Amino acid sequence: MTLSVKSLTKRQIFEGDMVIWMVLFFLCIISITEVYSASSNMSYKTGYFWKPVLQHAGYIFIGVLTALFIHKIHCRYFKLIPVLFIPVSIIMLTVAMFTERVNGASRWLGYGGISFQPSEIAKGALIAATALILSSMRDEKGAQKQAFKLIMTITIVICGLIVPENFSTAGITFLVILFMMFVGRIPWKQLGTLLGLLAIAGATAYSVARYTPDETIQNLSKLPALHRLPTWVNRVRNHTEEASDPQKYDTQINPQVTHSRIAIATCNIVGRGPGNSVERDFLPQAFSDFIYAIIFEELGLPGGALVLFLYIVLLFRAARIAGRCERNFPAFLVMGLALILVTQALVNMAVAVGVFPITGQPLPLISKGGTSTIINCAYIGVMLSVSRSAKKKPEQKLIEAQEA
Repeated sequence: MTLSVKSLTKRQIFEGDMVIWMVLFFLCIISITEVYSASSNMSYKTGYFWKPVLQHAGYIFIGVLTALFIHKIHCRYFKLIPVLFIPVSIIMLTVAMFTERVNGASRWLGYGGISFQPSEIAKGALIAATALILSSMRDEKGAQKQAFKLIMTITIVICGLIVPENFSTAGITFLVILFMMFVGRIPWKQLGTLLGLLAIAGATAYSVARYTPDETIQNLSKLPALHRLPTWVNRVRNHTEEASDPQKYDTQINPQVTHSRIAIATCNIVGRGPGNSVERDFLPQAFSDFIYAIIFEELGLPGGALVLFLYIVLLFRAARIAGRCERNFPAFLVMGLALILVTQALVNMAVAVGVFPITGQPLPLISKGGTSTIINCAYIGVMLSVSRSAKKKPEQKLIEAQEA
C-alpha cells in the first residue's frame, strides 16, 4: 500500500512525457558537472570556489520548479502567450537597444539585480504566435494565404529588433518559424518566393562579408543597426580562412576557436575524465558558448555523442507528442519550442567542432546561465503540458472503445 501511494505521488508531481523529464534530468546533471569543471578559472579569479556552480545549480533548481509549475497548466491557456508577450517583447527589445553594451552588444535588461535577454522571451512568444496563426487561419487545403502575411509581419518585427544586437539568435528564430510554416502547409508559392529571396540575400551577405574592403565595412558600421557589422564580417572571414588554411589558427588572435579545437583534439576518444580539462583555463567562455568543447575533452566521443543524442531524443519525442494532438495549436507549439532548443544546440555544437562560424549561442540547458536557463526550462514545461493533454486522448479513446 505504501509503495502504491509513493508511486501515485510521483506520478502526480511529474506528469506528461517521462522521456522528456529524463532528458531534462540528464541535461541538468551534465550541466552542473561540466559548469563546475569549466568555471575553475572564474573561481580562481573571484576566490569563491563553490560560488559559480552553486549559483548555476540554484538557477537549474528554479528552472525545474518553473517546468513543474507550467506543465500543470492546460495547454489551451498558452494561446494567451502571444497576446501578452508579443507587445511586451517589442517594448523590451526596443529598450534593450539603448542600454549599456556588454561585449559590444546591447542585449540585456536588468532590474533589482536580475538581468535577462528579452530575445529569450521574444523567441517563445513568436513561436506561440506562429502556432496560433497556423492553427486558426486554415482550411481543408492547409494554412490560408493571409496566415503567411501575418506571420511574416510579426516575425520581421521581432527578428528585426533582435538582429542588430544578436544576429545568430534572429537567424535561428527565423529558421524555426520557416520550418513551422512548412509543417503548417503554407502555400508553396509563398514559401518558394520567400526561399528565393533568402537565397539571394544570403549570397549577397556572404559576398559583402568576404570581398568588401575593411574601410567600407567600417563606414557601413556607422549606419543605424549595423554597429556589429565588423564583428559579423570578421567571424565569417576567420572561419573561411581557418577552413582553407589550418595555419591560420592562433591562440593570440583567436583563442576561442583555437583552444576549443585543442580541447576536442586532445580528448583521446574516451576523454580525460570529469574535472580534468586542461583547456578550460585558456578557453574564454568555457562554461558558456564553448562548453561542448570541454564536454568533449573530459567525456570524450561518448560524452559528446550522448549530449547530441539527448537533444535528438527531445526532438523526436516532441514530434510524437505533436502527432498525438487532436488540435493544431498545441501540435505546432510543441514542435516549435523543441526546434528552437535543438537548433540552437546544434549550432553551438557546430561552432565548437569547427563546422560553423562563431555565433555566441550557448548550449541550451547545459551552458552556465541565469534567466536563460529558467526560460528554457519553461519551454520544457510547455512541452510537458502539451504531452499531458495529448497522452490522455488515446487513453480516453481506448476506454470509450472498451465501454462500447
